[in-house]
Amino acid sequence: MNENFDGIREFVTAIDSGSFSAAAEELGVTGSAVGKSISRLEKRLGVQLLHRTTRRIDMTTAGETFLATCRRVLAELHEAEALLATGRQQPIGRMRVDLPTTFGRRHIAPALLRMAQRYPRLDLSISLQDRPIDLVGEGVDLAVRIGLLDDFTDLVARKLGHQRMTICAAPAYLERHGMPESIDDLSKHDCLVGWQRFGQPGWLIADNGGKTAYRDVRARHELTDGDTLLMASIAGCGLAQLPGWLSMEALATGQLREVLPELSATMPIHVIWQKTRHLQPKVQVTVEELETLATAEAAVFRA
Repeated sequence: MNENFDGIREFVTAIDSGSFSAAAEELGVTGSAVGKSISRLEKRLGVQLLHRTTRRIDMTTAGETFLATCRRVLAELHEAEALLATGRQQPIGRMRVDLPTTFGRRHIAPALLRMAQRYPRLDLSISLQDRPIDLVGEGVDLAVRIGLLDDFTDLVARKLGHQRMTICAAPAYLERHGMPESIDDLSKHDCLVGWQRFGQPGWLIADNGGKTAYRDVRARHELTDGDTLLMASIAGCGLAQLPGWLSMEALATGQLREVLPELSATMPIHVIWQKTRHLQPKVQVTVEELETLATAEAAVFRA
């Protein structure tokens, strides 16, 4: 193997197993051989990858960044070896997927788990969160994102659909506080928002021309999870801006009523992945699975 790869397998195995001795046992070499191999790798790179103590090893900041690249390289090598051995483009290895919390849990994760049943050599690592992530830096193969995307030249994006953001309230709340009739009335109402780490809580509002912008609202409660937002709005805790796929059942049964429909904005739903010369089979089948899902469940992906 080219010397540029020397030490990479030892480095990843040491991190995954937690020690040089455990890595040595897994690789069938001595602990000192593992340590020397990683030291040569550090010397070649000109950076320190690990903090070493008598009891444990920890990664440096440079080591954390390098680990994501190493995992991707080893996964591609493993997949290439399997392709040559079988002669078929079968998805194999670990597929790291990041999904929006509520939408991912309700609609994406079940489809991915069903897909994995068809491919016994495909393993999934699924994370659920609503914060932006660095796919390359965090070693994520593919993500589903709701909202406008930044222009990243190292990523590929494919649109799956969109969601309409509907302002809703329970009939009991509207009886107590009245129906808002304009955007200015929002300042007089209790509003439910997703938790904001930075900045003033707000909603994405559409104007008469169809352009959208965030507008500050008077946040009574800040709730991270979409299902909790839905529950609080049905309970009459305030106005909530909910995606159509989350609010449509409550609207149909009368548990919620839509208010100020002219302010409803839409947000795109994309699947994104790292741009590479050759698309790995595990990424390709996952993208195709999501496209099939978006077509089959148009009520969800066009809500």
